[in-house]
Amino acid sequence: MSATITPVDASAADTVPAPAPRWRRFVRPGAALLSGLLLYLSFPPRPLWWLALPAFALLGWSLRGRRLRAGFGLGYLAGLGFLLPLLVWTGEEVGPGPWLALAAVEALFVALAGLGIAAVSRLPWWPFFAAGVWILSEAVRARVPFGGFPWGKIAFGQADGMFLPLAAVGGTPVLGFAVALCGFGLYEAYRQIQTRRAAGAETGTVRDEDTGTGGDTRTGTGGGAGSEVGMGAEGGTDTEAGGVVPARTSATGTPARTGTANGSEAAGGARPRALPRGPLVAAALAVLVPVAGALAALPLVDDSAEDGTATVAAVQGNVPRLGLDFNSQRRAVLDNHVARTRELAEDVKAGRAPQPDFVLWPENSSDIDPYANADAADVIDGAVRAIGVPTVIGAVIAPETGKLRNTLIEWDPDRGPVATYDKRHVQPFGEYIPMRSLVRVFNSNVDRVSRDFGAGTKVGVFDLAGTKVGLATCYEAAFDWAVRDTVTHGAQLISVPSNNATFGRSEMTYQQLAMSRVRAVEHSRAVVVPVTSGVSAVIRPDGEIVAETKMFTPDVLVEKVPLRSSLTPATRMGTLPEALLVALAAAGLGWSAFRSVRARRTAAE
Repeated sequence: MSATITPVDASAADTVPAPAPRWRRFVRPGAALLSGLLLYLSFPPRPLWWLALPAFALLGWSLRGRRLRAGFGLGYLAGLGFLLPLLVWTGEEVGPGPWLALAAVEALFVALAGLGIAAVSRLPWWPFFAAGVWILSEAVRARVPFGGFPWGKIAFGQADGMFLPLAAVGGTPVLGFAVALCGFGLYEAYRQIQTRRAAGAETGTVRDEDTGTGGDTRTGTGGGAGSEVGMGAEGGTDTEAGGVVPARTSATGTPARTGTANGSEAAGGARPRALPRGPLVAAALAVLVPVAGALAALPLVDDSAEDGTATVAAVQGNVPRLGLDFNSQRRAVLDNHVARTRELAEDVKAGRAPQPDFVLWPENSSDIDPYANADAADVIDGAVRAIGVPTVIGAVIAPETGKLRNTLIEWDPDRGPVATYDKRHVQPFGEYIPMRSLVRVFNSNVDRVSRDFGAGTKVGVFDLAGTKVGLATCYEAAFDWAVRDTVTHGAQLISVPSNNATFGRSEMTYQQLAMSRVRAVEHSRAVVVPVTSGVSAVIRPDGEIVAETKMFTPDVLVEKVPLRSSLTPATRMGTLPEALLVALAAAGLGWSAFRSVRARRTAAE
């Protein structure tokens, strides 16, 4: 018996890619998590709005070309990195359980966005579709479950940003779309530049899938178990021009290009194909369109007094102590606001403060029902008579039967209560408890809300001394429709009375204040934010804060603000811009699904 030794082909051995280091499978998950953290850091109280751009660029890098399953997982990591720190205030007084549960559920919407972005990232002009998918996820999150939770919309982190004028064009959806588009465009521009540099360094044929012209429609990876969730090195198969071709990978894990050192192809010296310009144009437009749009929208940001001015006073009475137990000191809270109002009346008489046209108290400034408690009504009436102008009181109304009402009362110095507005979007798990028996199993704090609040149905616009004031109570400021309705019903000024005492000295009050700044530009209205414990503020129609208080201090703000009645495009169009962006996302997802089905059929043949 003889044995033969087969010589090893050295050139073939050299083409076998080296196994990727184990740490590489954690690069994309780490990048996704970091992108979420950067989004959080772009929100108030930090003026770092621009961090949203590298956040979306990094998210785009993490998701581009991934499988749908991997996109979902990476998106969920990005959602946790964003929402866990952003919503930490929800556990300020009730422990970490509700905070972790809320962040975990809301991150699912970001996970779905990640899945969609991964799908459309294989398309030409993918940054536009990807930004549309992000807005689609925000639109859904603002509506479900339990009426939605739009806290953390990208637009609400842009009150100090250069894109803010776009809020007047199409509201928070257009503003958020512009930020996401610019971020994705920055990544795609970087990728295109790197591709062209590599092409310049290597004279050879460059494949379509390396340039993002639509050939890069990876349907799988070959990096082992880690690749199943987007954690492994690239490999597997690519779909190109309707068929399936092997994915060529160099020893370093980068796509290999064919060609020889002198630039001729192995088949006979044909000149290498030039890189298409379309992807670079798309990347450039993804960056430039939002910037140009923001500059073009600057004339819409106008704080001129179309209907004259009004002098408004915002009272911050403060609370006896931080936390949920402030409700047990309801009379002290009421007395604090009465005292501040009487002090203002004395300052006006002494010439130390201007006479306001009307006064705004915060939400829950009288948790004692003045309709049922004569003593509460008397002290409120005395304070309003002292200042001598209409005053808006935030009260809890407790009818003998039925649900409680979170009500704003217009109190006239001569006639007493003359009008009311019941909060239309009450807060789930805060003002009412869905699925109470189930939730009680996980957290006994639900029984602190022993009686649910009911929602009002009428739009809140009070005529205060000739000024039409739109009312959006606290949590309602996060909802596009709740603020827009007041302006379309004639509001010349917007008030957002709030009570943030239950959230201590957390970032919550600054996040909410930023919403009011965005609303001011969106609808071209001055916005006054009276808060029980701060931060209270007066905001001009251009989003600038002209006066604000400190937290947990009694104070009164008296400012002259412009009154306006014209409507911005955002106010006029309502939900139309959001619907168009959702349609863009749907078109991208549909196109991606069609291409995927076609590629599979072609491969099967």
